[in-house]
Order: sequence, then C-alpha cells, then structure tokens
Amino acid sequence: MSRRGWLLFAAVGILWGVPYLLIKVAVGALSPASLVFWRTALAALLLLPLAASRGQLRPLLRHWRALLVFAAVEIAVPWLFLASAEQRLTSSLAGLLIAAVPMVGALLAWATGGERLGPLRQLGLLIGLAGVAALVGLDLHASDVWALLEMAVVVVGYAVGPFLLTRYLSSLPSLGVTAASLGLTALVYLPFAILQLPARWPAWNVVGSVVGLAVVCTAVVFLLFFALIAEAGPVRATVITYVNPAVAVALGVALLGEPFTWGVGVGFALVLAGSVLATRRTRSARPAEPVAVGTPVSARD
Repeated sequence: MSRRGWLLFAAVGILWGVPYLLIKVAVGALSPASLVFWRTALAALLLLPLAASRGQLRPLLRHWRALLVFAAVEIAVPWLFLASAEQRLTSSLAGLLIAAVPMVGALLAWATGGERLGPLRQLGLLIGLAGVAALVGLDLHASDVWALLEMAVVVVGYAVGPFLLTRYLSSLPSLGVTAASLGLTALVYLPFAILQLPARWPAWNVVGSVVGLAVVCTAVVFLLFFALIAEAGPVRATVITYVNPAVAVALGVALLGEPFTWGVGVGFALVLAGSVLATRRTRSARPAEPVAVGTPVSARD
C-alpha cells in the first residue's frame, strides 16, 4: 500500500473510533433522537450538495424503496440505539461490542449462501463469542441488560446494512447513497428533535461533540473512506474494523477516565482474534464489496 494509502488508513481508522467518545459526551445533554438528527442533518448539508454536483443523486430515484430500507437498517435505527445505550454504557465498552459486527456479517453471509464457514472460521466465531461473553460477564451489571440488547440491535443493523447495499444498491454511487441516507434519516428525526429541544443552550463540550461527530466523524471521514477504497481497494479498506475499537478504548480511558478492566482487556483480545478468523476469506471467496455508510465491514458508526 502506498504512503498516501497508509495515511488515509490511519486517518479513517482513528476517526471512526472517535464517535463513541463524542456520543458519550453529547447524550449527557441531548436525547438520543436529537443527537441522531443533528449528526445526520449537519453531515447531509455538507454531502448532499457535493453528491448533487457530481450527478450522484438522480440515479437513486429508481431505487428509493431499497434506499429507505438501507437508511433505516444502517443509520436511523442503529445510531438511535447506540446513543441510547451509551447513556448507560461506557464509550469504550460500546466500541468493543461493535467489534462483533464482522462476526455477525460472516454468519449472515453463510446463512444466505454467500460464503462457506470452514473449521477455522467456525473457531473464530466461537472465540469472538467468548470475547463478547467476557465483556458481558465481567463489565455489565443487571441494570445494563437493556443497553446490551440495544447494542445487539446496533451490531445486527451494521451487519445487515452492507448485505442490503451489496444485494440491492451496489450499482449506485457510494457518495450519493451515503448523502441521501443521511438526509432521509434527518427528515425522520426532525419532529423528535423539535419536540425534544433542550431548555437551555448546551455546554460548549456538547456542542463541540455534536459538530465534531457530524462534520469530522461522519461527513469528512466518509470522503476519506471513499478515497481509501480507491487507493487501497475495498478488502484492505475494511481492515480498519479492527482499529476502531482500540481507538474507542484508548480515548474513553484517557479522556473520560473510563476503567480499563480485565473484562475489557480479555474481551477485546478475544473479539479481535475471533473477528479476524471469522472473516478470513478462502481462496475461492470473492472480495468484500465496499460499504457506503456506518462501520467498515461494512464500514460502521
């Protein structure tokens, strides 16, 4: 990979590990629905004009049904549940649980007949599940059960979204799909954002978190991710899936004072190892398709 490719890889890997920290700060003052609106609305305001100027919106009209489903599964529902879960979970734990997305994606590919699960990949799934169990058993409490279920919805959504993209929208421009999905989600959450406006202007760190989440960690990072795909290819680009959780943990511990427990350490190592093995491709398997939105496995959060 070229020097430019490595720089893009580092930038995207870091920036897609930051949202968990910013979400944790923002949900201290904003409702999850309001946060999703501001994040998607600001990002859409930046990306829609760019997509329109490149003629990447018109081709979407004939695929509006698939686009609506994709936007709901990949953005509207997961981002709401992620913000809600982070009202109770640490940002580092949320980032680690998202690391299970590649494993769910591998199961989905197997269930739909897209790929075969050999012994090594089956072992990877078992190791990854053991990692999730370590996270859940050592770092969650009874009051966190609902948050865990919300994170399960997020993980499944992030895994199903790329499947829908590949099956129904792969012929469409990625920037157009991303910008339109963000705009549609913002429209859906607009009424909730109006009804849930805070009584007073939020603190500067909350405002900064929302702006950073929308502008840098959504709009800018997608442009960088598309450039990374063009530079290094979709298969290498998706490896950032394994970088994001480490960034989320490091930021949560360093900036928010979140604990680095045995559960986090053991769970992260097992989930990472399991994801690598579970998504290991055989020689006959086709390369993964690039993803338009979310965490890269996909591309996601």
